[in-house]
Amino acid sequence: MRQLMRTTDPTRLAFAQALLQGEDIDCFEMDVNMSVLEGSIGILPRRLMVLDRDLDAARKVLLDNGFELD
Repeated sequence: MRQLMRTTDPTRLAFAQALLQGEDIDCFEMDVNMSVLEGSIGILPRRLMVLDRDLDAARKVLLDNGFELD
């Protein structure tokens, strides 16, 4: 799996997941449970991962919808 994006904004992450699911691109959110370590204040970013083969298509979907990616 490859990292598609990293953010501390849960709404951006949810929107990205919805867009990818709408295009039948599987994605997986990592670092969700890190809030236990940080005290739920949202300073540690979460990562959205996709399969290697879906990376280019997933990047295109998010870029077409106004996301800025690394």
